[in-house]
Amino acid sequence: MERLQKILAQAGVASRRKCEEMILAGKVEVNGELVTTLGTKVDPAQDIIKVSGRLIRSENKIYIMFNKPKGVITSASDPKGRKVVTDYLKGINERVYPVGRLDYDTEGLLLLTNDGEFANLLTHPKHHVPKTYHATVKGVPHGSALDKLKTGIKLEDGMTAPAEVEYKDIGEGNKESVISITIHEGRNRQVRRMFEAISHPVIRLKRISFGDILLQNLKRGSYRHLTKDEINHLQQIAQAGLLKERTPRKDT
Repeated sequence: MERLQKILAQAGVASRRKCEEMILAGKVEVNGELVTTLGTKVDPAQDIIKVSGRLIRSENKIYIMFNKPKGVITSASDPKGRKVVTDYLKGINERVYPVGRLDYDTEGLLLLTNDGEFANLLTHPKHHVPKTYHATVKGVPHGSALDKLKTGIKLEDGMTAPAEVEYKDIGEGNKESVISITIHEGRNRQVRRMFEAISHPVIRLKRISFGDILLQNLKRGSYRHLTKDEINHLQQIAQAGLLKERTPRKDT
């Protein structure tokens, strides 16, 4: 017997938090009866579970790394008819969804899966999974400006956590530069807003790693399956981050 929201997430319905919302919204039935209580335990081998009338069955778990091009929506569909990431996943029959997001103008490493538990583990803010970007920005930020990013900078939705930043390249005439930045959060357009806050707006943004998983030479618009070791490694990083969050600080 397992909690209903966990079974739904494992079946690839959505992240666990989203599944909890579905239960509370009255969209989930077990053996023909509406269930709205979180923590209800079910047996997936015997109980008939439906979400919005759709029968839920276990799926083979899929874990994909995709090199998202600029100008592609991080979604399974788009009402405006723009390209979405699933347009590039030829040969993938399972319904997968992105782990976190990359905005329309950002390219690079995007993970997709149908494992809701895995997605929730990697995106929960308490798990502190690092994500590294190469940001091409206008001008060359001085050390004092980068120090603001390193210590945390105030945005309209609050202070950011400290970021790791370093110069990668400086363009001709100091008109632009490439900065490597690693963050442990996932706010909307966070990296772009951080550089705007120090008056060096982003020209181009590319995510090159998620945890210790590197994009490397994966071609733009292409995908590959994660290895078992890569999956385990990402889970370990997330669990280590959660343990660090829970460990009380000792007084000095």
